[in-house]
Amino acid sequence: MRILVVEDEPTLALQLKETLTEAGYVVDVAMNGKDAWFMGEVETFDLAVLDLGLPLMDGISVLKKWREAGLQMPVLILTARDNWHEKVMGIDAGADDYMTKPFHMEELLARVRALLRRTGGHANAILKNGPIEMDTRNARVSVNGVPLSLTSHEFKVLEYLMHHPSEVISRSILTEHIYAQDADRDSNTIEVFIARLRKKLPAGTIETVRGMGYRLG
Repeated sequence: MRILVVEDEPTLALQLKETLTEAGYVVDVAMNGKDAWFMGEVETFDLAVLDLGLPLMDGISVLKKWREAGLQMPVLILTARDNWHEKVMGIDAGADDYMTKPFHMEELLARVRALLRRTGGHANAILKNGPIEMDTRNARVSVNGVPLSLTSHEFKVLEYLMHHPSEVISRSILTEHIYAQDADRDSNTIEVFIARLRKKLPAGTIETVRGMGYRLG
């Protein structure tokens, strides 16, 4: 799952990127509002963490432009402690949740997981598909209760498919959601990850829809 962090304070931006990366997410960072608006328009993200006090373009304006452009990714806004009016403005502009600075990174991770689950129609931190269970909180996968060993990229591919059950997902979409903006993207490697997953998962779990992509059975 790919996340855009928009934060102009370098130390906090780095902390957010490191925390989210360690949790298994692919993370891109924008340091000002104009870059954030542009990246949201041209790249594909599963979620954005958006500070409201940004240079060049404030966070509320960025959020409004995203929503006016039809971008539906969940947005978690960050606000100063006493600026309650910013929270109201952010929610009215289309934010899905907010956190007040300073905050604990564990809470941020919990809110990110909840927003991603909600987008996929899931209410629980445990995603299930037949005998497959994925613990999104601890990045663990099991089949019939037996732990499964996956590489980070295998996990990211399976996680995206499990967040979008029954949907046909193209190779290009998977590529966009498991690699950061500056990564060397090669959609052909998706076939490799799918092949590895098929060897580890029950037969028929991942279906190929000819000319379109993959679907979790």
